[in-house]
Amino acid sequence: MSKKTKTKLSKNVIVASVVVVLVVAAVIVGGILLDSPAQERLRRLDERRVSDLRELSYAVDVYWTREGNLPSSLEELANEERIVRELHDPETGDPYEYRVVGYYSYELCAVFALDMAIDDRDYLYRSLWLHGSGRECFQLEAQDVNRVIDR
Repeated sequence: MSKKTKTKLSKNVIVASVVVVLVVAAVIVGGILLDSPAQERLRRLDERRVSDLRELSYAVDVYWTREGNLPSSLEELANEERIVRELHDPETGDPYEYRVVGYYSYELCAVFALDMAIDDRDYLYRSLWLHGSGRECFQLEAQDVNRVIDR
C-alpha cells in the first residue's frame, strides 16, 4: 500500500469518527432537551389536574354567588346542575380535596407528578397554580362571579 493510499485511508477514518461522535452527541443532547413520552404524559396529567382545579374554583365562585356561602363539600357542589365536570384525579381516580377554612376561604388540593415549569408566556395566568411534585394545596377565596365578569 502506498503512502498516499494510507494517508487517504486515515483521513477517511478520522472523518467517519468525527461524524459518529457528532451523531452520538446530537442524540444525547436531543434526549436531554426533549421530554420522554412518559414525562410528557405526566406533564399532561398535571395540566389536566390544574384545569380541573380551576374549574372547581370557578364552580365554588358560582355557588358562592348564588347561595351566599361556600359548599360544605365537593359532593354538594357536584349536585349543582352544569357546574362541575370532574371531581377526581384523571390518573388515580382519587377525589380532589376540598376544605373550607373560613367564611369565604377554602383549599383545593391535588397530587401532582412533576414540578411545574415556569413559562414566561403565561406566568401571570398560571402563577396562582404553580406547584411542585406531590400533594399541593391552593388557598383560595370565593369571588362573586358577577363582579369578576364586570372587570
